[in-house]
Amino acid sequence: MADRQASTSASNEDTDYERNVTDESPPSFSPPGKKAEIRPPPAKGLITVQPLTKAEMQPSYAQDLGTGGITHGAYGSLLQGLGSCVGLAGAIPCCPFPNPFRSVAQGNVGLVSRFGQFYKAVDPGLVNVNVCTESVRIVDVRIRMDSIPRQQVMTKDNVNIDLEAVICWSVTSPYQASYGIADVRGTLIERAQTTLRHVVGARTLQNVVTEREAIAREIEEIVEGPAAHWGVSVESILIKDLLFSKDLQESLSSAAQAKRVGEAKVIAARAEVDAARLMRTAADILASPAAMSIRTLDALTTMARQANSKVIFVPMNLSNMGGNAPGAAADGATFQQITEHANESDALTGAAGPSGQAGLISSMTTI
Repeated sequence: MADRQASTSASNEDTDYERNVTDESPPSFSPPGKKAEIRPPPAKGLITVQPLTKAEMQPSYAQDLGTGGITHGAYGSLLQGLGSCVGLAGAIPCCPFPNPFRSVAQGNVGLVSRFGQFYKAVDPGLVNVNVCTESVRIVDVRIRMDSIPRQQVMTKDNVNIDLEAVICWSVTSPYQASYGIADVRGTLIERAQTTLRHVVGARTLQNVVTEREAIAREIEEIVEGPAAHWGVSVESILIKDLLFSKDLQESLSSAAQAKRVGEAKVIAARAEVDAARLMRTAADILASPAAMSIRTLDALTTMARQANSKVIFVPMNLSNMGGNAPGAAADGATFQQITEHANESDALTGAAGPSGQAGLISSMTTI
C-alpha cells in the first residue's frame, strides 16, 4: 500500500513538472502498434517556467596551475605544516582557531595564492586554504554599470557643454583584472572620460545633439581595445545627458522661436490670400440687385434686434428694393440720394392714404 502511494505521488510530481516545463523538442513518433502519448494542453493563465540550463549560469573560471612552481625553503615548509595543523583544528565548530574554509559567492571568482604567488582559481562555493601561507582574493565578474563624472567639453564650433555618460562593463579575465592592473574600475572610467572629451571636441554642437548614438558607438570602439588587455569587456557606453549654459539655452531657444514666428507669418499670409480669393468670389456672387436687396433686409433685421441701439426706420418702397434705391446704393449712391428717395417714399405714402400706411406698417412689421 505504501509503495502504491509512493508511485502515485511520484507520477503526480512528474505530471506537474511536465505541465510547468514546455518541451521545445519536436514530437516523437511512436512505433507501429504502440499508442502515442497525448499530453493535455496547459490551462489558460498558467505560467510555464523554463528550467535553468548550465549554459545560462555563470561560466566556469576554475583552473589549477599546481604548486610545483612555488619554491620555498625550510621556513616555508614549517609555515605550511603549521597552517595545516591550525586549519585542521579551526575546522571544528566553536574552535578559537581560524577556519580554513572560505566562501565564494555566486557571481564571483576566487583567486588563491600561496606566499603571494597565484596558483589556483575557484568557482563559487567553499574553498580550503592554508591559514598561514595562502589567501583568497574575490573578483566580481558580474556586469556592472558605472557613471562617468560630469565634464565640460568644448565642441568644434567653440561651444562649452557639460556631458554625463555611463559605461557598462564586466570582467572576462579575473587574473588580468586583479593582478595586471592596479585599479581596473578607475582606469576604465578615466579612459572613457578622456575618449569622450576627444570625440565630442571634434564635432559641432548640432552634431553632438543629433548623433548621440554614433558618438557613444565611436567611444565604445576606441575603449574596447585597451580594455581587452585589462581583462575587461565593455558592453556599452551611453551619453546620459547634455547640459548647456543659460546663455546658450537662451540663444538656442531664441533661434527656435524666430523660426516658429517665421513659419507662423507664412501660414498667416497664405490664409489671407485664401480669404481674399474667397471674398472676391463672394463679391462677384453678391453683385446682383436681388442679392443686394437680401443683404439690405438682413442688415435692417440685425439692427432691429440690438437692445442698446436706436433704430430709425426709413420709409421705402420695399416692393421695389431690387429697383432704384438698392441699385443706386450698389452703384455708389450718397446718403443725400438715399434721403431724397426716402422723402419721395413718404410723399407717396401720404398720397396713398390708408392703404399706403397699411403697406408701410406691414413692411415695418416684416423687418
